[in-house]
Amino acid sequence: MANAEGTKLWGGRFVGNIDPIMEKFNASILTDQRMSAADIQGSKAYAKALEKAGLLTKSELDQILNGMDKISEEWSKGTFLIKEKDEDIHTAHERRLKELIGEAAGKLHTGRSRNDQVVTDLRIWLRDEISVVMGHLNKLIKTMVERAAVEIDILFPGYTHMQRAQPIRWSHWILSHATALTRDAERLEEIGRRTNVLPLGSGAIAGNPFQIDREFLRKELQFDTISLNSMDATSGRDFVAEILFWCSLCLIHLSKISEDLIIYSTKEFGFVTLSDAYSTGSSLMPQKKNADSLELIRSKAGHVFGRCSGFLMTLKGLPSTYNKDLQEDKGEVFESIDTITAVLQVAMGVISTLQVNEKAMKNALSPDMLATDLAYYLVRKKMPFREAHSASGKAVHLAESKGIEVNQLSLDELKTISPLFESDIAKVWNYANSVEQYTAAGGTARSSVALQVEQLRAWLKGRKST
Repeated sequence: MANAEGTKLWGGRFVGNIDPIMEKFNASILTDQRMSAADIQGSKAYAKALEKAGLLTKSELDQILNGMDKISEEWSKGTFLIKEKDEDIHTAHERRLKELIGEAAGKLHTGRSRNDQVVTDLRIWLRDEISVVMGHLNKLIKTMVERAAVEIDILFPGYTHMQRAQPIRWSHWILSHATALTRDAERLEEIGRRTNVLPLGSGAIAGNPFQIDREFLRKELQFDTISLNSMDATSGRDFVAEILFWCSLCLIHLSKISEDLIIYSTKEFGFVTLSDAYSTGSSLMPQKKNADSLELIRSKAGHVFGRCSGFLMTLKGLPSTYNKDLQEDKGEVFESIDTITAVLQVAMGVISTLQVNEKAMKNALSPDMLATDLAYYLVRKKMPFREAHSASGKAVHLAESKGIEVNQLSLDELKTISPLFESDIAKVWNYANSVEQYTAAGGTARSSVALQVEQLRAWLKGRKST
């Protein structure tokens, strides 16, 4: 028995009913209903373009616009009813529109394919979400920058290979991560521009034959530019791959921050204490305070990486142009955007409420961390750096062999390593002096860190005007 014509947007060609399992397997309505507002917005604009091209009367246009407004109202009130045969959001809307206004609804799809419709919807949805994500990201960066400004005089150990390396400012650590996030913000802005390209009016593959004014559609839907090629417009998912990669890279940066703070919050380090609002306890051990917020940020990063790599594997095997494989793009984007949005808000909460244990940070500084300063001392006495590095290493070894700190070596003991050591060596054993010598741009001296703060403040101020 043939399907009644109109139950599917593509049903006229087919005889017999589709297998119920295939029906469910093929449907995307449970996922793409999130694009309902974008689909309504695109449909209203397309209806206006059809009327402009003489394909709808003014009365039919008004019916369609009023019908779409009623559908929008149903969504906002939570009364829109998804039916079993609604394959996707486009089918659901066209079905409901016909229920509301009758046969005029059938003209809305003139010259339009679900191929250009769905990618238009996704681009509209994503550009709006990019704006939301950008807002959270900028707030996080601002929180970090202002915290760095307030706590600029706190010193603590910097690490390489998870070993104590050199004394630095706590603010220098904060700004190192804030700087990485500024690159994320700039990349997201670029992706936003490439996302805001209008594909509507490209049809299924060959374009639109009805003199549809795509420049009118561009303005109506507030896109920056119009797609150049109809085949690329309906099948291109670079913008999806880019946003998935962007979420992955941003989460790498947030995961690195989290990993550091997890370590710093342990009893062994005790540099920071997380707010109770971003911690949990143990079901067995009452004394425990777990950094679950940070651990979850780490784990969610892995989930997003998987979505990104999985979608790239989907893309690499596709022939031209649209293939149903691309239906999977929306779920990956929705989940990744949801994740990064939540993570950015939690990260901002953690950073803004974090307590710093300045005493523990200071106590973690040790004289061996000034070994590089010892080499620099000799360099300033005109010794070549390679020789100075070796001499400093010998001093560290001598102190270790005696079971003392390197700053406890006598001047006579140091002179056995190099005659260039003099009484002014005492000035080397000062952590504040050590940090203050790094005055070059980007260094950890107070003046340099203060300049970084001002540069990032200016960057943030400039973001408000873009």
